[in-house]
Amino acid sequence: MPGDLEDLDEAVRGDLDSKFAARELAVTSCRKIIRSSANAIRALHRNEPERAGSLMDDAQRLIAEVRGPLEEHLDIYYAGFFYDAVKEYAEARLTAALLGGARLPLPAEIGIDTVPYLKGLGEAVGELRRRLLDQLRIGLLDEAGATFEQMESILAVLGGLDYPDGMTSGLRRTTDIARSLIERSRADLTTTIVQERLRRELSGE
Repeated sequence: MPGDLEDLDEAVRGDLDSKFAARELAVTSCRKIIRSSANAIRALHRNEPERAGSLMDDAQRLIAEVRGPLEEHLDIYYAGFFYDAVKEYAEARLTAALLGGARLPLPAEIGIDTVPYLKGLGEAVGELRRRLLDQLRIGLLDEAGATFEQMESILAVLGGLDYPDGMTSGLRRTTDIARSLIERSRADLTTTIVQERLRRELSGE
C-alpha cells in the first residue's frame, strides 16, 4: 500500500474508532437515561418525589457524561437515539414541575438543548391527562379544570412555534398528539361536569 494510503488508512481508522466508542457509550447510556426517566415519572404518579428526584439526577448525570465525548462527533450527538433519551429526561423534569405546581425549569437549567426540551414538554401533556383522569375519577372537578388549563397553556406555547419541521426534529407531530389529547380531555371534563350538574339537580343539592 502506498505511503499516502497508509496515512489515510490510519487517519480514518482513528476517527472511526473514536466515533464508534462514542456511539457505544451513547447507546448504553441512553438506555439507562430512558429507564431512569420513565421510572421517575412512575414514581411521581405514585407520589414518591424523593425517588423520582434521585432517578432524574441519575439521568442528568448520564447525559452530562455522554455529552463530552459526543461533542467531537456531532453527527451522533444530533442522532435520533440520543435526543430521544434527552427528551425522556426533559419529560420527567417537566412533569415533576407541572404536577408539583412549581415553575418550569428552562432548558439551560436542566442542561439540555431546546428541541428535546420542547418535545419533552409536549409529551408531558400525556402525563397531565393521566392526572386529570385521576382527578375526575375521585370527583376533584376544580383541580381537573386547573390541570386542563395547564395542558392548554402548553399547547399555546408549542403551537406558536412555527419553525421548519426538520429544524425542530418532528415537534409538529408531538404538538398534534398533544392537541388530540387535550381535545379528548376537554370531552372527558365536559361530560363529567354535566353529569355532576345533573346529579345535583336530581338530588336537590
